[in-house]
Amino acid sequence: MRNISGQIDAVSGLPDPGEATSLDGLVDRLRALKVWAGNPSYAVITDRVNTAWRADGRPVAELAGKTTVVDAFRTGRRRLNTDLVAAVVRSLHPDVGYVALWRQALRVVSGEAGAAAPIRVQDTLPPELAGFTGRSGELDRLTGGVHVIAGMAGVGKTQLAVQAAHRLRRDRAYDQVLFVNLRGFHPDRSQPPADPSAVLDGFLRLLGMPGQEIPPGLPERSAAYRRVLATTRALIVLDNATDADQVRPLLPDGGDCTVLITSRRSLTGLTGATYLPVQVFSPAEAQRMLALANPDVPAGDDPGAAVRIAERCGYLPLALGLIAGHMRTKPEWLLTDHADWLDERHRAGHLDIGVEFALDLSYQHLPDRLRRLFRLLALHPGQDFEAYAAAALIGGDVGVAGADLDRLRADSLVQEGSPGRYTFHDLVRAYAAARARDEERPAERRAAQTRLYDFYLATAGIAMDLLQPAEAAQRPALLEPRSPSPELTDLDTARDWLDAERHTLMAIAGIAPDHAVRLARTLYFYVNGVSPGDAVSLHENALRAAGDSGDTGERAHTLTDLGIAYRRTGRYAVAAEQFNQALVLFRRIGDRAGEGRALLQLGVVEQRTGDHTSAEERFRTVLSLSRAIGDPFFEAGALGNLGDLYRTLGRVGEAIEQYEAALRLFRELGHRTGEAMAYGALGHILSRAGRNEEAAGRFRKGLALFGDLGNRIGQADTLDGLGVVHTRIGRPAEGTALHERSLALLNSTDDRELRIWTYNGLGEAAQAEGRIDDAVTHHSTALDLAIAIGLREQEARAHAGLGRARHSLGDRDLAADHCRTALEIHPGLAEEDEIRALLATLA
Repeated sequence: MRNISGQIDAVSGLPDPGEATSLDGLVDRLRALKVWAGNPSYAVITDRVNTAWRADGRPVAELAGKTTVVDAFRTGRRRLNTDLVAAVVRSLHPDVGYVALWRQALRVVSGEAGAAAPIRVQDTLPPELAGFTGRSGELDRLTGGVHVIAGMAGVGKTQLAVQAAHRLRRDRAYDQVLFVNLRGFHPDRSQPPADPSAVLDGFLRLLGMPGQEIPPGLPERSAAYRRVLATTRALIVLDNATDADQVRPLLPDGGDCTVLITSRRSLTGLTGATYLPVQVFSPAEAQRMLALANPDVPAGDDPGAAVRIAERCGYLPLALGLIAGHMRTKPEWLLTDHADWLDERHRAGHLDIGVEFALDLSYQHLPDRLRRLFRLLALHPGQDFEAYAAAALIGGDVGVAGADLDRLRADSLVQEGSPGRYTFHDLVRAYAAARARDEERPAERRAAQTRLYDFYLATAGIAMDLLQPAEAAQRPALLEPRSPSPELTDLDTARDWLDAERHTLMAIAGIAPDHAVRLARTLYFYVNGVSPGDAVSLHENALRAAGDSGDTGERAHTLTDLGIAYRRTGRYAVAAEQFNQALVLFRRIGDRAGEGRALLQLGVVEQRTGDHTSAEERFRTVLSLSRAIGDPFFEAGALGNLGDLYRTLGRVGEAIEQYEAALRLFRELGHRTGEAMAYGALGHILSRAGRNEEAAGRFRKGLALFGDLGNRIGQADTLDGLGVVHTRIGRPAEGTALHERSLALLNSTDDRELRIWTYNGLGEAAQAEGRIDDAVTHHSTALDLAIAIGLREQEARAHAGLGRARHSLGDRDLAADHCRTALEIHPGLAEEDEIRALLATLA
């Protein structure tokens, strides 16, 4: 099975919903499941869903419409209907356990040193935990040598080390076992971290050295210890270490010894050690632990209660152990009761007391500066963050912030998700947020957030000035950065920063009205080229903020931006409403450029929905207006849209003329996005004219520009166009590969228009290769999507493709029906002559 965006399991072929970390990720896997199931049409899926719901007794009024089902496959959603998605999954793979995984996934993704003290060493291991489960991969890695097991408080490091030690002891003949709790993070301040000299005193006694022969100093004791171990096969467990300096004197020097070290810090710098980071349980491991701890507790009304319990515990072994103990104290409760109790605590904002206690152990050992950073990081709205954001929060130096983040990472209070970027476990974030509420004045929290949001807005402006310098005047003036910004010097660094911070920028727009409008105007060209779904969210938030501000012009521009995002997601009627509202406001304040922008977009909607006469009138009005006010940018836009209309109508020569005029203006303006779009448009019309070599050249120029800009949708469009060219010159296999590359890019966006073009391109390539069944599948998918949003030109193209395919399969009547429908829907169809000839043959 072909791997779709890396989300299909190599063995079973089924996408794993548990790997999703966001709603968009879950939707990507739902799309992959649809492909796995043979890519049935949305109409077929809707019929299956409703058949199952009728059997379940659902009333007719609550059955699903096809548009609703199609929307479940759309990214950029703020929420998903759990019942609908589960029903869709069941229609594609009716396995109860697999459907349960999807329900679970939907729930998951839907929010020192001190004075010396006596130390006790042991020559025996603590007993194995009766309910120990999971960690099979980690256990396999813990063999001979020195191993550092690192992870946050409560993640189960000690139990893993003890389990591994018992397993090693059963497999190998050790002469000696040594175990010590080094008290690296003991909650009682009267129990400071163990002095390694005191530990060595105890270890040497266990190894048989008389007390009077034990040297007095740490270096001498360490040397004596290593001499003994050189001829001894020992299993050594150093639990709860505070740092590498505490551990280093306790390590053997060669010999046949195994050492297991646990710590909340990574303890880098120990020569010869291997490092094993320990994360929270997987969902399956968490549920297995609950089942082993309390095997006789009935589920109750909710068969997914164990799933909810594991989720509420954040899959943290400590928390799971605590709830398992709670369950034993209430033998009359069902699993559903415990799940409901945890849900109530969660809604009230409470952490389990044991989890909070475990986290407090780490927090209380931090110096004041690190505690403050830890607290303020909880104010960051994104999924991850880097040192510049941390510096903005604390109002300090980025070098200090970076070093402090590394210290928090070493203490397992933050995790390094990728090099230089950090994230919180959900429970740790909740704990940090509680500390911020309790220990930071509200005014200081607000000031920290403002510094952070200003940093992101200022840096976004710098990045966009590099990507789109021609639009600088249309964006809000750059803020003067109040905290250090990363060094963005070229297209690559600007694009990489925007890609890394996109989700954080979207989150800020949703929670910070004072920044929402400026962020939306700043990021307009970037977000529209990456994800129309994000653009919808961004501009919806900006519209709310603009309404509160009372600025009519600001509201009118935001309405237009929002309408464009709606159009790209196929919501033509809603988009037209936004443009009409904006038009009224622009005319009220006498903003002629804004008026032209709204009129242009109304024309685009009319063209898409088949009202070509009105669309041409709009475009010509905008062209005259742009020349009257001397605005070459809008003139280029009007020329490009006129060219696209003429392409749709089959007026090839006029289309080429308009596109070339638009290209000249965009190049004079230095408008990279406009130039790339014009190259792509010229590629499409030249290909239609049979000038395929020229078309390929234009597509490649557009592809390179879109690549520089990080515009995935533009890249997808040009790849799709190149695919059509290859099919038309007799290389359909290469055409298929190009269309698939296009579709892979589109699967990470919410653009519904281009996806339809690409499926039709795949259908035409399949037809040319003789894969007629594949052609039917692809054109049927394109047809369903085109009908759902009202994209008439591509609806007709899909019918034309289905006509050819049905003719190849010998179904003459159905082929004729598709051909006639194509000609009725869209006069000027590119395949018009071919389809008329086919109809004549069929007659």
